[in-house]
Amino acid sequence: MKTNTLGPRPSDSIWRVLSGAHARAFCAAWLMLELSVPPLASAQDKTAGKPALTVTTVKPASSEWPMKFSANGNIAPWQEALVGAQVNGLRLDDVKVNVGDTVKKGQVLAQFETETVQADIALVRATISEAQAALAEAQANAERARQVQNTGAISAQQISQYFTAEQTARARIASAQAQLRQQNLRLKHSRVLAPDNGIISSRSAMIGAVAAPGMELFRLVRQGRLEWRAEVTASEINRIKDAKTVMVYVGSSAPLRGTVRTIAPTSDPQTRNTLVYVDLPAASDAKSGMFARGEFELGASAALAVPQQSVVVKDGFSYVYRVGADNRVAQLRIQTGRRAGELIEVVSGLPADAVLVATGAGFLNDGDLVGINNAPSKDSAPKNIAPKDSSQKASK
Repeated sequence: MKTNTLGPRPSDSIWRVLSGAHARAFCAAWLMLELSVPPLASAQDKTAGKPALTVTTVKPASSEWPMKFSANGNIAPWQEALVGAQVNGLRLDDVKVNVGDTVKKGQVLAQFETETVQADIALVRATISEAQAALAEAQANAERARQVQNTGAISAQQISQYFTAEQTARARIASAQAQLRQQNLRLKHSRVLAPDNGIISSRSAMIGAVAAPGMELFRLVRQGRLEWRAEVTASEINRIKDAKTVMVYVGSSAPLRGTVRTIAPTSDPQTRNTLVYVDLPAASDAKSGMFARGEFELGASAALAVPQQSVVVKDGFSYVYRVGADNRVAQLRIQTGRRAGELIEVVSGLPADAVLVATGAGFLNDGDLVGINNAPSKDSAPKNIAPKDSSQKASK
């Protein structure tokens, strides 16, 4: 087999020509495509006209907000009366009231036995009768002595004895009468009476117990009045002086409207707190010893408020998103203050005429484009808001 040394074969030359033609045709087609189609937009350009989120908007509301100050304390009786035994050596026969009973002034609470007192009264009356008889005899002798004292029929010593006997008889009657009054007083005190209207808060009286002077039998909440004793720091006392009413929250029941009665003249040396005494209404579910939280009403002041859902907390700071004319949001850092229901007071950092994102603020970033849908619905926030009193909300 001979090798061809004269040059490439005809078939090889044709292949190379065809391959070069295809390459040139491909390049020409690619070039035409590049010239006819505009450059591809970047990812940011593609989404330039697409909102990141559809939101509702709201405007801050400016109105008068109640100024309040909170404190804690305990419920205690306004005054508590101690009812004790005023007799000695008598046995308790009957107890007529129990803890929680409402009593009136002068009502019988307990009864001691009276047989011993009655016997002592009879003995004293007999002594009085004997003393009266002795006085009658002494007066007769003294009268005769006066008639003959100038005649010398009776010695001066004897006359003096008659006069002394008369005075002694009078003194014995006075002593016996005093004993009778004492026994009558014991008889009166054998009936233990309520010193005032009120509620029995404690009972230690037991039937059969022998009374000792001053022995405690009952404790009485005078007039059923309770008070809330709020603990307030020294720096807050001046604010409390302007308070007129206090809303006291006891457990889960409705708040009680109390009135500031007085502020203690001294502070506790351990806690440095001062007690504020607040009178509570008579008809309430509060009980002595309960813990309670209260809010002192200090008047009202102007406040700029936004809904709570419009505020986003990031890294310990509060932000809102302001919607611009181009529907892009700008992140504003604000300082918040009081709360009233679903509203938050904005102290600084927010213009009063700003339009804010009401729903979906937590999903936005600074500069995002948003769509706005303020169509009324049950779940959409209103365009304008008004503050609500937190005490009214709590009472519902």
